Amino acid sequence: MPLMRERDSKRLHVKSILMGESLVSESFLETLEVAPQRRLFPDVNVIKIGGQSICDRGKRALPGVVDEIVANRAAHKMLLMTGGGTRSRHIYAIGLELGMPTGVIAAFGSSVSRQNALLLATLLADHGGIEIDQDAIMKLPNYFAQGCIPVTQGMPPYDFFAIPPEKGRIPVHRTDVGTILMADLIGARSCIFVKDERGLFTDDPKKDPDAEFIDKISASELMALELDDLIIERPCLQILRNSEVLDRIQIVNGLERGALTAALAGQDVGTVITRD
Repeated sequence: MPLMRERDSKRLHVKSILMGESLVSESFLETLEVAPQRRLFPDVNVIKIGGQSICDRGKRALPGVVDEIVANRAAHKMLLMTGGGTRSRHIYAIGLELGMPTGVIAAFGSSVSRQNALLLATLLADHGGIEIDQDAIMKLPNYFAQGCIPVTQGMPPYDFFAIPPEKGRIPVHRTDVGTILMADLIGARSCIFVKDERGLFTDDPKKDPDAEFIDKISASELMALELDDLIIERPCLQILRNSEVLDRIQIVNGLERGALTAALAGQDVGTVITRD
């Protein structure tokens, strides 16, 4: 990008294709040519450990997931992210009762997600588990070279700048969204959500025993169904549709030993949601 001098002036400008253009012009953005997105860490698997579904169950669920992570550490590079779970819902309820804005409620959720990251990293400490901040992502090669298993919170760093939702004030961009955003950012090998269900159902199977299991579906098809309840946060589907580097996300049952291992091996266990 060369420098150019204003006519009849000594002022210099950096000449670029965006110079003088509106960044909100849809017609301009449609014609803008950009290089393909660089995949920063294409060999890293981003894995979200559910807060309410796994962490909150304590010794009934978490040790088994930890054992499976340790068993796969030699074969797979893993970046672990944690949900907030029941405690985040509790603080959300208090915040709503006290009239807190969405940004403050989002900050509440971040603090709980961070607690679970510390919990998980501590359980993995003797196997290289280490809690990291989200802005330390570019140091991933250093962590893996030292045999570490990095763990960070799943809540995206919007906090006070959380976008007010269409309904209510609970932030719609929570730990599932933070996980897929991370996977998209680094161009991850896979993006896996570890929950306490087999995968996606047409309704919450804990409440509706007749809910049907969905083993594979595209993001657009799932959005078109307009299901009342989903096992992942709805914005994840739009993010997957728009991603240049992710072609699928996967939901597996962390209570079923071997499901995470199979997903890391590329097998279609649980539910696979594909980009269109």
